[in-house]
Amino acid sequence: MTRFIGLTGGIGAGKSEALAAFERLGAATLSTDRVTHELLGDEEVREALIEHWGREIAPNGEVDRERVAAIVFQDPEELRWLESVLHPRVGVHVLDWRNRLDPEIEVAVVEVPLLFEAAMEDAFDATVAVVADDAVRERRLRERGQAGLGRREERQLPQAEKEQRADHVIRNDGTIEELEDGVKRLIEEIRG
Repeated sequence: MTRFIGLTGGIGAGKSEALAAFERLGAATLSTDRVTHELLGDEEVREALIEHWGREIAPNGEVDRERVAAIVFQDPEELRWLESVLHPRVGVHVLDWRNRLDPEIEVAVVEVPLLFEAAMEDAFDATVAVVADDAVRERRLRERGQAGLGRREERQLPQAEKEQRADHVIRNDGTIEELEDGVKRLIEEIRG
């Protein structure tokens, strides 16, 4: 039977790198961030955004993601509206993906940045939080050309709370190889 795992963590902790490590080690993987990105290209979603925000949200027929981000991160009501459009569709996509998994797959991992914030932990057999020291996370964000933790973390639970609530924790303060070793140990534990 496939073990269905929810993967989360703070900004810059290395969720995507951990997800990639799970995949390299044979787990089926899915990123809800990637699903959301794809949904912004969906015609039905695009039409809903145009109806709500006007044609300028999709010049030349493609959603301007930067404009969407500028709107929703300035106004919590607009963010809630966007989430009401996207989250049900993401949920359907995840469920469909899970239902299509080969029954021989032992471990399937879904990266959900707001897993605990959205009260989704019960959808999974187990949860994993990827955590890293704040200084490491800040450095990673700067290296990616992104703003620091500050406002970006306002909508998220503190990393320590994610760590406390998760069934399993992977520390990611070191190298990719060290992260992969931690993921490998966790897969072995999950497989029992």
